[in-house]
Amino acid sequence: MSNNRSSKAVQLRARLNHPVIDSDGHWVEFGPQLNDYLKRIGGSKALEGFRSRPTEVWHLTIPLEERRARRLDQPIWWGMPTRNTLDRATAMLPKLLYQRLADFGFDFVVLYPSAGLRAPFIPDAELRQLTCRAFNTFSAEIFVEYKDRVTPAAVIPMHTPQEAIEELEHAVGHLGLKVAMMASLIRRPIRSNEPNPRYNEWLDMLGLDSEFDYGPVWKRCTELGVTPSFHSVSKGVGTRVSPSNGVYNHIGHFGVAGEAVCKALFLGGVTRRFPGLRFAFLEGGVGWACMLYSDLIGHWKKRNPIALADIDPANLDREALTRLFRQYGTKGAVEQVEHLRREAAEPSPRTADPDASLDDFAACRIEHPEDIRELFVPRFYFGCEADDPVNAWAFNRTANPFGARLGAVFGSDIGHFDVPDMTQVLPEAYELVEDGLISEDDFRDFVFVNPIKLWASGNKHFFKGTAVESDVTKVLTSQ
Repeated sequence: MSNNRSSKAVQLRARLNHPVIDSDGHWVEFGPQLNDYLKRIGGSKALEGFRSRPTEVWHLTIPLEERRARRLDQPIWWGMPTRNTLDRATAMLPKLLYQRLADFGFDFVVLYPSAGLRAPFIPDAELRQLTCRAFNTFSAEIFVEYKDRVTPAAVIPMHTPQEAIEELEHAVGHLGLKVAMMASLIRRPIRSNEPNPRYNEWLDMLGLDSEFDYGPVWKRCTELGVTPSFHSVSKGVGTRVSPSNGVYNHIGHFGVAGEAVCKALFLGGVTRRFPGLRFAFLEGGVGWACMLYSDLIGHWKKRNPIALADIDPANLDREALTRLFRQYGTKGAVEQVEHLRREAAEPSPRTADPDASLDDFAACRIEHPEDIRELFVPRFYFGCEADDPVNAWAFNRTANPFGARLGAVFGSDIGHFDVPDMTQVLPEAYELVEDGLISEDDFRDFVFVNPIKLWASGNKHFFKGTAVESDVTKVLTSQ
């Protein structure tokens, strides 16, 4: 079906001399069909598992005052397009989506689920694994006819490395899926006789201070040629728990979730130990990544092992400080000056553990600030929606330390509320060129070259047999 061949998106695509790869579209599962598949493939337990992890929309059935008392966050409601019936059907029907891709100006799309995003977070281990297995089989089957232009993401549970590896091997090796959406921010109970009274659970960021060593998972991803991607949320967590305002909770929550995992992977040394692996953080934009990249460099400069000597309490000349107090201090300060001699040193990690390292960058083995660029910039990629003007920051060599250009990749988010018209997404993304914020070459990198680096760096056959294979091959052979 194609009823919009003269759309602005079609005209724009006709002017481009390169394909457009969408790295983060969404399909919307048809509930009755999904339920039938889950039950057929995984039995009643798979269906039970899926139903055990509902969205937080049920919070809206609770009166506001009770939500305040229970500290239940108000979620975003009405999350799918409705007035645009054609787009709603497009998100739900793979055949219709496939036939309309040209209307959007898209040549190839990586599709993430909607309801299926919940599957890897089912609390019960048996139900979680059964449901993810059944859901991935469902995804593979309904999109198999359209793999030259569409590839669906598998959902990978990450509560333990073993279950992650098992589902990766099944999804990739058996089902032939090429994209893996890994669960992150895993909620774990605090097991202590003296728990922190502020918390009863903590969030596992996988790369740092985790309950498990996820090294075997990253190793298996490398062997399978799979890029770990993350599409986690942080609404309802921490500061995003307004009981009355869904927008307050929604703004920035994808970015916060992405930053938490990205920062943990970096400081945990994962990009040092697995240099061939790329990671994707979706739907949160790239602004947070530009800040994180700059902050890591700034913190290393001030808190590397040599620089720490500037703030080590042992290097404070207390006699000189006392003389200055006596010479320049007020009467009250001079009267209390002897406290300077007796003041206890500030604690450090070694206060309780004499063997503790003071180098927070030890796992990264940073010797020069440029090392951070090499361990960060080519390893991480960031899904950016079309309407975000901050996307331009990724391409600003002047603003980013060491002239870096971060890996921004185009993610349409079609299928969800922020895309009222699927034919307007590509033109909206191109406005950055029209407004002079990025160049035509930057735009090519955004919608074509960066996605190739993301998806094909670990798997040179990722685009084999697709509509963009020949164009991708030219890029790969030129690098």
